Amino acid sequence: MVTGHTKLLGIIGNPVEHSLSPAMQNAALTEMGLDFIYLPFSVASRDIEAALLGFEAVGVVGFNVTIPHKQAIVPYLAQQTEVAKAVGAVNTVLYRDGGWWGTNTDVAGFIAPLADPSWGDRTAVILGNGGAARAVVAGLTQLGCGTIHVVGRDQQKLTHFAESWQASSLGVQLTPHLWQSLPELLPQTHLLVNTTPVGMGPQGDRTPVSAEQLASLPQTSLVYDLIYTPRPTKLLQLAQNQGLQTLDGTEMLVQQGAAALALWTQSVTSKPVPVKTMRETLLAHLSC
Repeated sequence: MVTGHTKLLGIIGNPVEHSLSPAMQNAALTEMGLDFIYLPFSVASRDIEAALLGFEAVGVVGFNVTIPHKQAIVPYLAQQTEVAKAVGAVNTVLYRDGGWWGTNTDVAGFIAPLADPSWGDRTAVILGNGGAARAVVAGLTQLGCGTIHVVGRDQQKLTHFAESWQASSLGVQLTPHLWQSLPELLPQTHLLVNTTPVGMGPQGDRTPVSAEQLASLPQTSLVYDLIYTPRPTKLLQLAQNQGLQTLDGTEMLVQQGAAALALWTQSVTSKPVPVKTMRETLLAHLSC
């Protein structure tokens, strides 16, 4: 039951009505026995500053940030973690020491299913060079991935993407390529990551990589699509038909949410975040 003592958490975005984070986070909060509630807030880009002032006034503990505000919110934060600075985007915000503090748990969410000590001799190819690709690059760098290639369609954007990491404290090393170079890269690829929206929602019948191209991947390769609806995406269907290992974005969504919840509740409880409950709740909603 919501009372005057209930603490507020949430997610801001535009649109945000489709977000599955409230169901996932509220299920976890209930299991933890905490008097918190997690709500979706639709916030227009022009209203970010006003929203933060309102959140501060009513005592919001923290919130997630989704499209299109992950970069736009940065100027309004008092502090950022080094990971958030390197990625250039924030998806988790916490109010502390009289100001808003931002981090990026997408990085932790991305690498959670890839816990393997042998990434140093492996090659990753990232499809796309937008905000999601930045979290993937940071995550692969943390894993110590030996070689990182980023593939895009616009040379100017690719060059800017690569140059933006030069001053990063993470020590990122990557090579940018135009899309036509993809067939040359695939035969040496151990991890193929799709960060583009191709294959999501109305584009569910499309794939960023053809079956013929996937056939050139080593048989031990992993194809990781950050999209989690539809399940599986056309890309992952084709990869499975080739006998390749696959991952979709559900675990990344769960793990980034769990990392955020741990930050928000660490001052009030020592209970671990129930990741299993979050995963089961998410999968139940996706199957509806």
